[in-house]
Amino acid sequence: MLLRNGFVFLLMLFIAGCGEPKLPSPFHAAEVGAKYAGADFKLTDHTGKLRTLHDFRGKVVVLFFGYMHCPDVCPTTMADLSQVMTRLGKDADRVQVLFVTVDPERDTQALLAQYVPAFHPSFLGLFGDAGSTAQVAKVFDVMYQKQATATGYNVDHSAGSFLIDTDGRVRLLSPFAQRTDWLEQDIRLLLALGKS
Repeated sequence: MLLRNGFVFLLMLFIAGCGEPKLPSPFHAAEVGAKYAGADFKLTDHTGKLRTLHDFRGKVVVLFFGYMHCPDVCPTTMADLSQVMTRLGKDADRVQVLFVTVDPERDTQALLAQYVPAFHPSFLGLFGDAGSTAQVAKVFDVMYQKQATATGYNVDHSAGSFLIDTDGRVRLLSPFAQRTDWLEQDIRLLLALGKS
């Protein structure tokens, strides 16, 4: 009896496993679209213009949360994104990188206007007051918290870049230090999907 029940159990597992196979993702970054359906923001860019995701329809948007005094993750990510833009060649015109500060207390509009375009002239820095920063961080599940240091504070924060398709839908979350060729491939695929 025990042997027969075990056989029936294994048979049920086998049948359950015979459903439609799930194809591997064509992307290198994690697909997160279902989790962020309808995600948006209303922040000011470093030129003083109020921005939402709708402003960038027709482009792939790379959205990164960080801060200017960040000693490692932020400048590394921004430098990587600059390399990706170079790799994209003429297709870079159809990509918009947005840097959202999680330290609006120190990252003023004037400082963002110097810092962000230094990585690439097309990059935009976005900021808001403490409340709007917290709100947009919550929408994108971005965690950030001040940590006191001997000279002031640092901000611990989530690392990773959101890739948003040409229709303004969050599609992918690329981890920190993702290979630039993989990031380029994911962006090119999103651009190709936007043409179809």
